[in-house]
Parts: sequence; structure tokens; C-alpha cells
Amino acid sequence: MADRIVVINPNSTQAVTAAMDRALDPLRMADGPEIVSVTNPDGPPGIECQAHVDDVSAHIRNIVRAHDNDASAFVIACFSDPGMYAARESTTKPVFGIAESGLLTALALGAKAGIIAILNRSIPRHLRYVRSLGLDGRLAGDRAIELGVVELSNEDKTFGRMVEVGETLRDRDGADVLVMGCAGMARYRERLAERVGIPVVDPTQAAVGMAITAIRLGRSNGQAAAAA
Repeated sequence: MADRIVVINPNSTQAVTAAMDRALDPLRMADGPEIVSVTNPDGPPGIECQAHVDDVSAHIRNIVRAHDNDASAFVIACFSDPGMYAARESTTKPVFGIAESGLLTALALGAKAGIIAILNRSIPRHLRYVRSLGLDGRLAGDRAIELGVVELSNEDKTFGRMVEVGETLRDRDGADVLVMGCAGMARYRERLAERVGIPVVDPTQAAVGMAITAIRLGRSNGQAAAAA
């Protein structure tokens, strides 16, 4: 079987899947694994609250099981990493969450990371997760652009708010690297990094990069899959 990375968009918005998939093109190599992005048809339009995270966790596990025979690694492309631990119990293939991967990548690029969230109500959820990873001491701040997932397709409005929030994280909070807190922001990474003058991490790119490395080095997720 050829190596394949399955990137799962937990929400049902196909435009988000398409945008993040295009952002993965630099990681597609002739001798590398195939990268396939899939949408969760049963998910909400955007993962915007804890209830959404909880509700899609079972969907993620089912998608992982459905692709387990033809995938070499999985990426859960939502900044809350929904269902990641249950998915890891369901397969021996490595499973990467974009929040965990994005933050770890950012902290290799700077001393203090700033998160650009979509909504203010996302921030407490992010902060709980950052604390659970033991990374709160290196978090400069988490600020929202106050646009929902579906609204991210409005390029002028979204990019303007991302620049404003990114500059605030840099100048007021002391961030020297930024992490985009939603897979739907992928199309803005290069322009934003150029505008704010510090590294900007697309967490989906970060997670797929880790998946490629895991495949190349023949790594599993280190635990036996749970019974179906």
C-alpha cells in the first residue's frame, strides 16, 4: 500500500477543507506520501464551542476506523483536537491534532507564542488545552478576530482582522511567533507573516509535516488499537 495521510476536517464546510488542502501543496512531494483531505459530513458548519467538540469526537473516531486500512497517518484539522485521544485508541497509525502540533512547532520557532482565535468564546477552550499540554508558561496570549468559521472566506475582512490581532499579540503581549487557531485560516499564513514580520504557523501544515516524518521513520502511535 502506498503511504497516505488522511487529513480530517471535523466540520461540514467543504470550503474549509478545500482551503486547507491547497495550503498543503508545498508538502506534496513526488516521493512523499499522498495527502488526502476529507470533510465530516455530519459535523456543524464550524467547530465553535465545546459542545461541537464533544459532538464530533465520535465522528472523528468513525472516520479514522473507515480509513484505517488505507491510511498511514491521520491529522485532525481542528484547533481543539476533537476526538484525538479516542482516535489514537482506535488505530495503531499515528494521529496528529493540529493544535498540539501547531503549538509545538511554534515553540521551536520562538520563545512566546500567540494564538489567533476565531471567536472570544473559543479562548477559554484553547487555554484549558494549552494548560493540559503544560505549555501555558510559553503562551504570550490568545486573542480573537471575532469571525465565525464560515465568515473566514471573506478575505478582506478576515485578513484585516488577523493583521490587527497579530500585531496586538506581537506588540502588547510579547509574542514572537503566531499560531493560527483555525484550519480555515490556512490561506492567510504567508501574507500574515510578511505583514507582521514574525513567524506564523499554519497548524495543519505543522501536523502534516509531523505525519510525514512519522511515516518516513516508521513510527506508530505507541499503543494498541482498542476493540471496535
